[in-house]
Parts: sequence; C-alpha cells; structure tokens
Amino acid sequence: MILDSGKVTKMLYGGDYNPEQWDEETREKDMELLGKAHIDVVTLNVFNWAMLQPNEETYDFSELDETVERVTKNGMKTCMATSTGAHPAWMAKKYPDILRTEFSGMKRKFGGRHNSCPNSPTFRKYSVALARALALHYKDQKNIVAWHVSNEYGEACYCENCEKAFRVWLRKRYGTLENLNYAWNTRFWGHTFYEWDEIVAPNLLSEHFAYERTMFQGISLDYRRFNSDSILECYRLEYEAVKRHTPDIPVTTNLMGFYKPLDYQKWAKYMDMVSWDNYPSNQDTPAQIALSHELMRGIGGGKPFLLMEQTPSVTNWLPYNALKRPGVMRLWSYQAVAHGADSVMFFQMRRSIGACEKYHGAIIDHVGNENTRVFREAAALGAELKALGDETLGARARKETAILFDWDNWWAIEYSAGPSVLLKYRDEIQNYYTALYEQNMATDIIGVEDDFSDYRVIIAPVLYMVKPGVDEKIKAFVQAGGIFVTTFFSGYVDEHDLVVTGGYPGKLRDLLGIWVEESDALPEGETNHFTWKGARHEAVLLCDLLHPEGAEVLATYEEDFYAGMPVLTKKRYGAGAAYYVAVRSDALFYEALIREICEKAGITPVAQTPGGVEAVLRVGRDEKKEFLFLLNHEKIEQSVPVEQDATDLVTGMEWKKGSKLTLPAYGVAILKRSV
Repeated sequence: MILDSGKVTKMLYGGDYNPEQWDEETREKDMELLGKAHIDVVTLNVFNWAMLQPNEETYDFSELDETVERVTKNGMKTCMATSTGAHPAWMAKKYPDILRTEFSGMKRKFGGRHNSCPNSPTFRKYSVALARALALHYKDQKNIVAWHVSNEYGEACYCENCEKAFRVWLRKRYGTLENLNYAWNTRFWGHTFYEWDEIVAPNLLSEHFAYERTMFQGISLDYRRFNSDSILECYRLEYEAVKRHTPDIPVTTNLMGFYKPLDYQKWAKYMDMVSWDNYPSNQDTPAQIALSHELMRGIGGGKPFLLMEQTPSVTNWLPYNALKRPGVMRLWSYQAVAHGADSVMFFQMRRSIGACEKYHGAIIDHVGNENTRVFREAAALGAELKALGDETLGARARKETAILFDWDNWWAIEYSAGPSVLLKYRDEIQNYYTALYEQNMATDIIGVEDDFSDYRVIIAPVLYMVKPGVDEKIKAFVQAGGIFVTTFFSGYVDEHDLVVTGGYPGKLRDLLGIWVEESDALPEGETNHFTWKGARHEAVLLCDLLHPEGAEVLATYEEDFYAGMPVLTKKRYGAGAAYYVAVRSDALFYEALIREICEKAGITPVAQTPGGVEAVLRVGRDEKKEFLFLLNHEKIEQSVPVEQDATDLVTGMEWKKGSKLTLPAYGVAILKRSV
C-alpha cells in the first residue's frame, strides 16, 4: 500500500502529466500552475516508449531525467510508469509478431494503442527489458511513490502466437484431451478433438457468429480465462522486473472498474494496491458510480485503493461529452474517497493540442493559465485535501452486507445460448446494490474465494455458475446464521458451463428448498405481477416456474398460466435463511426486500438521510474514530440530522447530536466522530 511506503503523509492529489508533448517554456509554466493547484503527485512516462527507446540498441532517458528533476525540485512526488502501453513504430516494423489479430481475424498494423500481442515473445522481451532498465535507472530516486505498469490493459488477440499459447494453457488446465473433450462437451456437433493442434482460437473465423454469441460456450469461456491470464502474465513480468530493483516501492496498474475482458479479482492478487480509472457519464446515477468503487475496494480485500484517473471536466469518447457541472468534480472526488480511495488523481494535467484526446479535460486548459472554472475548482479541492492531511488515509469500510460477483459467472451468463438477450449480469447486480445504496447500507463486493463469515447478509444475483466448493461455503454461511439471497437463473452450471443435471438450481436446490421446472423469458414490454407486503410489483425479464420443496412461499404470480406459482420463497436452513427471487422486479420491491432482510439480520443504515444524500462510513486505522461522509447529489440544498457529536473535517465546524447539518447543492461533509 502507498501508506505503508512511508513516503505519503496526505491524500495524493495530481495525475497524468505528459511534458514530452511540450517545450521548455511551457514545462516551467506548468510547474507554477500545478503548484497553485496544490498538485503533489504526477504520473510520468505513461506513453513514452518511442522516446525512451528510439531503436533496438539504445535507451535515452535524458529528457525524462529532466522532468523527474523538475517535478522533484518543485516538491512533487512521482508515480513512475513503465511506458509499455504502446509500442514504438520501429518495433512493429521489425517484429510484426507483436501486432494483434482482431476478433474478426484481421491482422493489425502499427497504430492506436494497446496494439501489442500479449503472447508475443518479442513484446515480452522488450517490455520487460524497458521496465528493468527504468527501475535500475531510478532505483535511488527518493520521490517515486509507486510504479505504474503499462496502462489500462485490455482487449484480446487471436493470432497464431496466442493460439499456440492457448493450447499450452489448456494442457496445464486439463492434462488430457479426454478431460478437455468432456469439459467442452465436444460430442455435440461432432467437435471431438484428437490432437492438441486441432484446437483453434474461438472468434468469427471459428466458433462465433457475433462477439458475445458462440456455438461452444466452454471453448469461448476458456479463451476469456486464457486471455485474461496472458495479459496478467505481461503485467507480472514487468512487476517482477521493477520489484527486483525497487522492492520497497509499491507496484500497480490502472484498472477500469467493471471491465469485462479481464478477471480483476484474479489480477488484484498480484497488485500491491488496486488503482483504477473512473469515467462515469453525466447520465450515470450516483449508485452506479458507487458500485464501481465498491468493486475496486472489494477486489483488494477491502484495502484502500488509488483513484488513478478521472476527468476534471469533460471526456472525449462518449456520445455526448457534457461538462461536469460546478461542484460535481469535487463531489465525485469525495465520493471516491468515501468508498475507499486514498488518492484523487486526474487524466490529465495539461490538455494536448492534437490527436484523439485534445478535447479531453485537464487541470490546465488550452488557454494555458489559471483563469478557468476548472482550474479554480481543482485548486480549491487541492487546498481542502492539503488541509485534510492524513486523517482518512488507510480507513476501511464496515463489513455487514456483501454482494457476490464473479467474472467467470459474468462471462458464462452472457455467452449463454438463452434465455434472453435482455439478461445482463451487471444490471442484476446493480438492482440489488442500488436498493442497499438508497438505504445507506454498508456493502462490500466480494468474490467466491473470499471469506463469507465476515458478513450477515450475502446477496448473489444470477449465480448461474456454481464453482466447486462454493455451494458448501454458502450452506455453511447460512447454517451459521447468515441470510443468503439469490435469484432466477442460478445454480444451473458448473465451472465448465456444463448443466448440473437433476433439476435447477442444481447444488443449491436443498438450500433453497425449491425446484425450478421452467423459465418464461418475457420480451421487452411484457409484464406479469405479484403482490408482497400489500404492494403490487412487476415481474419482468425471466419468470421462473418453480415448486416449493420445503421453502415458504411469500408471494405468487398473478397472471398467465402460471398464476399462483411461487415468485418469492424463503427457507430456514440451520440458524439462517435462504431467499429465492424468481423474477426481475422494480426498485420498490428491491428496497422493501432489502429493508426486511437487513432488519432481520440486525443491520442498520450508517445514517438517516433524505433522498439524494449518500452516507458512507469509513473506520479509521486505529479503529478509535470513524468518518461519516455525507454527499449531496442533488441540485438543491438539503438538511441531514446529526446522530452523534462530530467535527466536519471539511469546514472545521463542530456538530452536536440532534442538530441539523445543511448541505448545499453538490455539497460534502466529512464527520469525524469517536467509535
């Protein structure tokens, strides 16, 4: 962790700086302006490979040295990147094996970024060599607080190198072709493999008829796993190269929230701290933004993360690149801190004048001075964070409720040949998270390998794939007194995406006390209904037709031929209980269900707030104090009751229990109080 390095005494504030794009006069001006904005860390060298290595035999760090010296002289810390996110043109020309092959089968030429094949021996050789050379060169540089490997890893390659590496990966996973043929159910459509070299990469040239539609889910699922592992290996090789020479400097790479191609739960095991880039649109709800932060904190085992990038004003790639309204940049920055960030960082310090990001926001705009709204807001936030000091560094969230999320499950659900094109895993996760969020319930996002015993309630929407041992973990959790909630399309398949025969929901059948006979996929616009606790709710997307086998029926369908069949069930199991929700429903239902379940589990909101005011609690490193973040996402002023004596770390005001704290539009309060 950054905090453990001993070099950080306050929340880091800064972001990506690309001085190689500017002349000497501009660079000096930048130092003056960044100082006025209270910037104390810059990420350097992200896309600099072509300048660092002009040819195969030569490294030239002279210009980077000047930059490092300049930012050091001006009192800033450095997050040093390895610059391997985009290879140089000479390398692509001389060694075309580094160029990716797209999903369509098209071989790329030089251009863009992230155009390196993760299984190219050439790419691995030169990327690791550069990382090693940088670490050796800067091993005695005292103000480097972190290494930033590559940049926003992603996508996939389908070249011959990858195809051959895929076969090696499969041999390690399955051992024999007999095992592989079973796992992939290759007797279907006469797909049996008799030689390893008969296996080809699944893309539009082979198994797929669209990016997310495949004839053989098992093959495509394994290629997802393989690709994620391949790219992870590139990261790990660079990690080891820099760690060997700078063992005391934490190493990370910038993740991208709910980024489907890479299994971040696996990646996080190899990162000294999680860092990520937060780029919501103005149409995203506060709950959607919060969920991404929860995921990033969750994959890191609850430890604080780094907010490595956000825009101070506007993005450049959305259909409508709207401005952040005055106060929103500050609000979203503190929202990240509330959910676990120990830094507030931006892309970028100064706007470039050409290429695709020239209209992406920056602290210093094209006008080149401090007389902009964005600069003034950034400088004001920098001053606040400076005053905040180390108060919240290392603080953790309170563990009570968790949502189970799994990348393999995500891939498998959306590769599935049915039941509905409208079924999206993240949407189902969001529905339940939003219900918790709106009621200020502390929530973690956890994986199937995490410890369940820390929680009183675990919610697993659409747990389609139940991996070996996960059913036993869930049963043990409920047996010990926990409350478990799952939904339609759960318990269907094993880790190979093979159906578990004997009736849905497979290995969860005895826990839930139900048998799902059929599922009715409702087209968009079609609705069934059910009534629970006196309120009538929608039943959409999928309607499971199920039979109770020991479960208590809490609500039933009201329409169609399955009227009267269960839609919501509960079964006592040991000291706990398991709920099954057979449909997608509306927000009011989710909120009511979450309210009842949390009450039964003895879980209370971290604070009572009006609608639109988010409340998040972090517990201090010494566990003797806690920080209640109050975030007003509305355009109007709102009042919040103070439930405990506290000090607002933003304003310095003292608040007594029973008083009313007023938050202006997009306002923030951080209430420090004793535990």
